[in-house]
Amino acid sequence: MKIYMMTDLEGPAMISTFDQTRDVTPEEKQRSEYFLTGEINACVDGILDFDADAEVVVIDGHGSGGIDEMLFHKQAKLVAGRGFTPPYCLDESYDAVMFVGQHAKMGDRGVLCHTQSSKTIEYYKINGIELGEFGTFALAAGSMGIPTIFVSGDDVTIEEARDLIPNIEGAIVKWALGRELAMHLSHEAACDLIREGARSACERMDEIEPYFFEGPYTEEIRVQEGCSIQGFLNLGCEAVDNRTVRLHADNVLDLRV
Repeated sequence: MKIYMMTDLEGPAMISTFDQTRDVTPEEKQRSEYFLTGEINACVDGILDFDADAEVVVIDGHGSGGIDEMLFHKQAKLVAGRGFTPPYCLDESYDAVMFVGQHAKMGDRGVLCHTQSSKTIEYYKINGIELGEFGTFALAAGSMGIPTIFVSGDDVTIEEARDLIPNIEGAIVKWALGRELAMHLSHEAACDLIREGARSACERMDEIEPYFFEGPYTEEIRVQEGCSIQGFLNLGCEAVDNRTVRLHADNVLDLRV
């Protein structure tokens, strides 16, 4: 069995503020990397509880890096560095996708909610469906026939995931009380929950369908007020107005996901 694990730094228990995820506060970010890495390792353990010979490839999906390499699980592989482009090393060789440390899409009430950029993006829509980072990547995986079977994060993130994949295995490690306010499980309790959920997801893999809908596709991206769309125009998108662009494609992997 081969599992692809996408990770991010906003979703683990004990992380509530953007300052904890950014390099401008190195000590805070180092603690956050400890929390995320522990949850990743717990997820790896859950996979190995099901299949001791599983290959687990972990993607550091946080822009400035979110994983403490010194603590990283000895039986997993890590993809980290600069130059990531969609679909972020995912290919048809994987049996399933899992998310650890995920956050909700922008404006969706979740802790540290955002879509791609917390500072510039208002929304991403594909064929009129608003999707966050979870949804866009689950769709990309689904285009390859790969199911997304597990997600951990706050309660809003799990709700968002289940709106798209009703029987996905989810681990709620904190509850949103505001964009930078949450009620958390302890790190140890969160790791226990994630390990159990990852094992259960592997057991139920055949029951969980890939998230996918047929193209052709129109992706609409809207930036926040005061932000420029020029970067998207340089990538071949067309302007709708001064804050909105569109991109058309027959294959979802050709979109900006």
